[in-house]
Amino acid sequence: MANSIVGISQLGSKAGFIGKVADDEFGNKYEEGLKKEKVKYFYSKKKEQLPTGTCLILVTPDSERTMCTYLGTAGKINEHDVSSDAVKQSEIIFLEGYLWDEGSPKKAFDKAIKNANKVAMSLSDQFCVDRHKSHFLNLVKNKLDITFANEQEIISLIEAKNFDDVVNFAKQLKKLIVVTRGEKGSIAINGEEIVEIDAQKNLKIQDLTGAGDLFAAGFLHGHMNNLSIKESLKKGTELSSKIIQQIGARL
Repeated sequence: MANSIVGISQLGSKAGFIGKVADDEFGNKYEEGLKKEKVKYFYSKKKEQLPTGTCLILVTPDSERTMCTYLGTAGKINEHDVSSDAVKQSEIIFLEGYLWDEGSPKKAFDKAIKNANKVAMSLSDQFCVDRHKSHFLNLVKNKLDITFANEQEIISLIEAKNFDDVVNFAKQLKKLIVVTRGEKGSIAINGEEIVEIDAQKNLKIQDLTGAGDLFAAGFLHGHMNNLSIKESLKKGTELSSKIIQQIGARL
């Protein structure tokens, strides 16, 4: 999520971030990294019972990655960590599916959604979708204005037999669903409006980490700046194509 927000800031849009870290070495580096990228950080670090979360990413020679994630105190985010004023003053908020969980995180999400002008969310990971399927489906149907997912995540969410089922679901929903499909490119469906663009070819792919994050950054930047859906998809594709040709998840 922070990778998306940094990407949006790098494109010139004004962005802020709400995320729970502890007052420790990693927490300090995390905050410094956001501020360096001109991202407003809406959270005051303090000593926590759990340390700042970490993620060990293993990249194999085929550029695929396995993420070993410890959420740490981030997984304990609660409604008191969410600034209603920051949310109300934002044109759009972008929620991270990784952090959704029953209890305190759900209350944080509910508070953010209640105060938001427009809500986007990334389904994040098929494991998250499978674990929270009924809750995520409720969010997509009733709470979100824009949903970002990859093909596997959205197929799992609606238990589709094929991608045609996904298109039909999205058309009936009449909300913006944006799906990345790897080598098949990406598609955005908003009611009867369906826009597809191809993936960029002949890339020297090194590391797929951050591809979805940067795609969302490019698309949201376009959306906020009143670009067409097609131009927003192109901007997302441009950023994701850049990030997968380097190691790491920030440009």
